[in-house]
Amino acid sequence: MKINTFFYSIQQGFKNIARNSMFSLASMATMAACIFMFGIFYILVFNVNAMVQDAEESVAITVFFDEGLSEDEIKEIGKEIAKRTEVREMDFVSAEEAWESFKEVYFEGNEEYASGFSENPLANSANYAIYLKDVSKQTSLVTYLESIEGIRDVKQSQSVAETLTEFNKILSIVSGGIIAILLCVAVFLINNTITVGIAVRREEIAIMKLIGATDYLVRAPFIVEGIIIGLIGAAAPLVLLYVLYDKVVLYVAEKFAFVGSLLEFVSPHTLFQGLVPIGLLLGVGIGFLGSIWTIRKHLKV
Repeated sequence: MKINTFFYSIQQGFKNIARNSMFSLASMATMAACIFMFGIFYILVFNVNAMVQDAEESVAITVFFDEGLSEDEIKEIGKEIAKRTEVREMDFVSAEEAWESFKEVYFEGNEEYASGFSENPLANSANYAIYLKDVSKQTSLVTYLESIEGIRDVKQSQSVAETLTEFNKILSIVSGGIIAILLCVAVFLINNTITVGIAVRREEIAIMKLIGATDYLVRAPFIVEGIIIGLIGAAAPLVLLYVLYDKVVLYVAEKFAFVGSLLEFVSPHTLFQGLVPIGLLLGVGIGFLGSIWTIRKHLKV
């Protein structure tokens, strides 16, 4: 593409926006509203996913071993379990550690009562707390653990695992549906704006074709117009969302400290380093695809 053609297309794209300022502003505003709604939903989903992930990481499978099994034998079994792909982390709790923890909880302030036990009453309580990479894989790991010789009991949080897995599925379906609706609305608006621009410049386009203008030269300004509308319509709400999110997180932390202790919000930097490129690409992509579709439908050159 020649450099002068490139700059001509950009110039004409801006002129098209100026000629149809009302429609262009309406498209930008609606695009901004769509990206703003998408951004809010993205922020909610991202924070909920982070919270669900934290909850998943706290879900553990506890494995208890047969009586009389030595600590060395237990650790050998632990090495085999650690090789499983479902396992993220394992914590070993010896019988002595289990007894010390029990005393701290149930004899708090009266530890001398525990001296009445001549032997460790939890001598067979050595266990592994196993944390998963993906809580939905809990059933397969439990089935494997129950087949190992030397393991007498496997305790799992089945209801918690199923709830988190189902919640993730529902969240994915809902987010996909909302994003699809927003895309359709934005493309429809871009289509209307470009269509008006083509109608206004129909005579000019005919003259350009008569004097030998290529199809690309005729179409390019409308593509540029769609991209500019998409870019501006996406950039403005992203800036607004960043400012609002930062203020809301600070406000909640200051005014509702108990909420902050229960829910940990994702930092603005972590959140927006993903949202900004996605939002801008979404805006530019909608503008480009919307203009291409409109040109093919209404501009026969």
